[in-house]
Amino acid sequence: MDIYLAKTQGFCAGVSFAIEIVDRALKQYGPPLYVYHEIVHNTYVVNEFRNKGVVFIEDLKDVPVGSKLIFSAHGVPPQVIAQAEERKLQYVDATCPLVTKVHNEAVKFSNQKLETILIGHRGHQELIGTSGYVDPDYLHIVEDEDDIDKLDIPSDAPVAFITQTTLSVDDTQAMIDKLKEKFPQLNAPPRSDLCYATQNRQDSVKDLAKYCDVIIICGSPNSSNSNRLRETGEKAGCPSYIIDTAEELDLSVLENRQKVGISSGASVPRIIVDQLVERIQAKYPESVVHEFENPEKNIVFALPKI
Repeated sequence: MDIYLAKTQGFCAGVSFAIEIVDRALKQYGPPLYVYHEIVHNTYVVNEFRNKGVVFIEDLKDVPVGSKLIFSAHGVPPQVIAQAEERKLQYVDATCPLVTKVHNEAVKFSNQKLETILIGHRGHQELIGTSGYVDPDYLHIVEDEDDIDKLDIPSDAPVAFITQTTLSVDDTQAMIDKLKEKFPQLNAPPRSDLCYATQNRQDSVKDLAKYCDVIIICGSPNSSNSNRLRETGEKAGCPSYIIDTAEELDLSVLENRQKVGISSGASVPRIIVDQLVERIQAKYPESVVHEFENPEKNIVFALPKI
């Protein structure tokens, strides 16, 4: 058995940014520390913080007036920030800087009075946050190409698009191509809204699919980018599975396999991957691990004052 680890492992810079903010706030202020939504979509990370006294909430009314609050990496709409200020909450914004970039584009397009098409998954926290930065009179949310067909916007209207940062690179490009056909004057962001971590991880899974018999993705069920990795492996023709913990893996999927690829979502701690490798090696003691240099190792975001 050969075990191939994807080039991208451990937290992306945006996740590291958010987690470091919570860690520093805990050290400075102590518990209880309130976080609006899960800081990142990973069960292990959330449980670790809960054990340290972090309280994850879905409604600001559950936060005592004047308390310390952190907004999750996925971002929040402006009305949530206003509500926090009304309750005199002392908040720190842990929104990933690449998500903030999309918020700024949303504001710019609304100021230009452009019909703004937001590509993403309805109900996902990032999409909810980004939606709040688009003038509701100009907002159109699409999840797939069928939604594009249903758009009731004149083809010559001033139209722009933005996207959730954690989507499938290939599926999103297909949707953008369709939008360009429907709206020849379509305005695009200066750079792709899909973050570098999303692109790198999907590219790494495509590489694994070229020579592996099976791919295991480490990631939580509610993690958009992790689920996209499993889909990427499947679309590349390699049987792919997603697991939240190493114990979840049904080892029978490795029977008669010679090469197993392992990748992980951007919010997955390296310990999950290491535990998975240990579990596989316990069953296949002669297995060899192949690891590559991580292209993201030097990417960091400056932290705000806490």
